[in-house]
Order: sequence, then structure tokens, then C-alpha cells
Amino acid sequence: MRIAMIGTGYVGLVSGVCFSDFGHEVVCVDKMAAKVDTLRAGGVPIYEPGLEELLTRNTAAGRLSFTTDLAEAVKGARAVFIGVGTPTRRGDGHADLTYVYAAAKELADVIDDGAVVVTKSTVPVGTNREVGRVIAERLKETGREISFEIASNPEFLREGAAIEDFMRPDRVVVGVESEAAETVMREIYRPLSLREAPVMFTSLESAEIIKYAANAFLATKITFINEIADLCEKVGGDVKAVAKGIGMDGRIGSKFLHAGPGYGGSCFPKDTSALARIGQDHASPVRIVETVMSVNDARKRRMVDKVMDLCGGSVNGKKIAVLGVTFKPETDDMRDSPSLVIVPGLVGAGAQVSVCDPQGRKEGEALLPGVTWAEDAYEAAAGADAVVLLTEWNEFRALDIKRLRQVMSGNGFADLRNVYAPEDAAAAGFRYVSIGRPDVTPAD
Repeated sequence: MRIAMIGTGYVGLVSGVCFSDFGHEVVCVDKMAAKVDTLRAGGVPIYEPGLEELLTRNTAAGRLSFTTDLAEAVKGARAVFIGVGTPTRRGDGHADLTYVYAAAKELADVIDDGAVVVTKSTVPVGTNREVGRVIAERLKETGREISFEIASNPEFLREGAAIEDFMRPDRVVVGVESEAAETVMREIYRPLSLREAPVMFTSLESAEIIKYAANAFLATKITFINEIADLCEKVGGDVKAVAKGIGMDGRIGSKFLHAGPGYGGSCFPKDTSALARIGQDHASPVRIVETVMSVNDARKRRMVDKVMDLCGGSVNGKKIAVLGVTFKPETDDMRDSPSLVIVPGLVGAGAQVSVCDPQGRKEGEALLPGVTWAEDAYEAAAGADAVVLLTEWNEFRALDIKRLRQVMSGNGFADLRNVYAPEDAAAAGFRYVSIGRPDVTPAD
């Protein structure tokens, strides 16, 4: 099947490449000529493990191509996916749907009769119906007499594991209103039937809510275990043991019960904000989600205090090494990362901050002014009074912590991801603090 993908950001690019690997003919379209040139040359503008290899293979096979010409992209396409950005709108927390509606209006001038217009972007309830209205209104204005279908197909991709999530999904959610749209969507996802991946068909509104509700629930789990971690610190518990104990309950599950400095990234912050606004707009407030947002914002700021306490109450004039600044490992994404609160907080308090991150420097240099960048953890820690482990990249999970301690001037270690065992840190000579576990002092 011929598929057009509008937008080559994270969602659009990953989805388009993976659809081509299913065997479909996919044309990805973007207004940014420089980005299209990069993709045509085999380059990938984002960091996502496995994506470049998949792109190269399918481009060479002739199943995947890139263009700036919308008419060229959608000609002959039975399905046209809208995968443009929906960032949080400044001032009110709503999702900004400017790009979605602009794409819909332009589509009306070029789509073929009977095409299915599929929204892949994360959008609030009612957006898909509005997309249909925008297209119909434009068709009326131009006098084009064609039929089209609307479908909602939200993505559930984890950055750093997006290829696996697309190829082996927990579920595929599709909102449709006609048998014609359902038939096309079943054909698109038919390759997943060999892996027995469930494809769920529902209404447009339910599909839209499922996406937001899923991310809000996961954000709630993270925030819940973070608050339990705070309680553990007060009463002497170990949050890792607590998380394991409650995670063994099949009704709860172990995923997203890892205490840390707060959630960030491209999805949870904007989706919780949008869901809260949807509830307010429809006089059905989502109080739990509103509280989750507030607690998470406060948590990031509180991590600065944790580091300052480790340093005797002040970091003024002290060197602090920060390991990891992306919001999670295996991505170069800095959006709403805890580092964007914690690092400026330390710099503002007078610290000299040295940063190391395998993929974060490209975005981080602009977002984190006043820091120095190091090539590895030991270079970052050289002469430091304290080390802060902020993102649990693999290369930070198996450090020689005795060597780390030896290159430092001080002995502070704030492990904000609970990577290391407290007793090992103490044996290496660290004053060690973590999340939801007792602090330790250097072994004699």
C-alpha cells in the first residue's frame, strides 16, 4: 500500500520508516528542505537506536522516500498520516494544533478520492472530527468533489526503544467511523498479525482519550513512587525494596516504579498538561493529574536542595560534575528534562558545573549556558567536589567508582537514579545520597 507521512519529526519519521519496513511504499514529506536533504542522504536528524539502519535499508529497497512536495507525497496514497508536532501552547497548557489543522487544509487540495486521513500526532478529544471539518470546508471552497475518511491512530513509542515498540507493540489503537477506514487500517497493520499484536478499533474520541490517559497514568506511577521515596528517606525505608514489593502485585506491575528526579521528555509533561486542560474545559477536572504535574515540578527543584545539602548547604565556588542531561538514556531529547531545572539551579547557586552526556551536547549547549562539557565521566569529575548522576546511560551504570573518587577533590556523590549500591559507594570513599534510601558515609 502507498502511504504518505506528513512530518518527519520523532513520531512521523519513526512511523514512516517502520511502515516501509512492513513492506508498504512510504513517502515522508516535510516543509524543511534541509531536513529532507539530510534524510535523502541517509542521515537521521534525531538519535534513536536502530533508526538509521532501518532508514538506509528501506530507502535502498525503494520503499521509502522523502520530499518537500505534498502533492507528490500523497498522489496515489490510500492513507495519509498526519505526524506533525503538537507542542504545549504558551499560556494555557493546551496542545497547539496549528500544524495539524494547517496540514489538513493543505491536504484537501491534493488528496485522492477515498483516501483515509489518519492523525498520528497526539491530539485532544475532538481534533479528528475537526480535521474532517477543515478538509470538508476546504473542499467546498475549492469545489473539489471527492470523498475521504478520518481515522485516529495515536502512537505509543518510548524514546530509545521506538523501533521495538512499533514492531512489537503492546497494542495498536485505531479510532474509525466507517468500514472503509477500518479496512484500510487493518491492511496497514496486517504484518503485525504474524506477531499476534492486538489491534483495537474504537471511536475517534475513545482513541484520543486512550493516548492521554495512558501517559497520564504512567506519569502518576512515577510521581507516586517518588513521593513514597521521600517517605522512605524520612522513616528509614528503602524505596527499591518497596517498589519491588508492590510491583510484584499483578494489579500494579513493576514498570514505571523507579524513583528519580522527576519525569520529563516530549510526552508526559505536555500530555498531562493537555489532559488537565481538557478536563477543565469540559467541567470534569482531572484532579489527580493536576496534582501529579504540581508534585513533579516541585520535585525537580528539590533535587537542587539535595545536592546542596550534600555539599554542606552551599555549592558556591564548588565544582559539580553532572552525568547525563537528556531526560532518559538512549535519546538526545532534552525536552522538559530534569537537567533543565537542576543544572541551572546549581549554576545559579554559584557552582562550576561540568557536564557529560553521550548524546545531549548538541541540544544541551544552547539550553545549559554556563557549563563546561567533558568527553567522559572521569574528565567531568576531575577536581570535582561532588558528582551528580542524573541520567542512567549505560556508560554511567558500570563506572569504576574508586577511580571516580580518586580523580575528585571532594567525596560527594548524588545518585539520583539509584544506580549504585550504597555500601559500594561508601567502600569507594563517597558520602553518598540517593533517592528513597539511607545516606551513607565513607567506610573507614
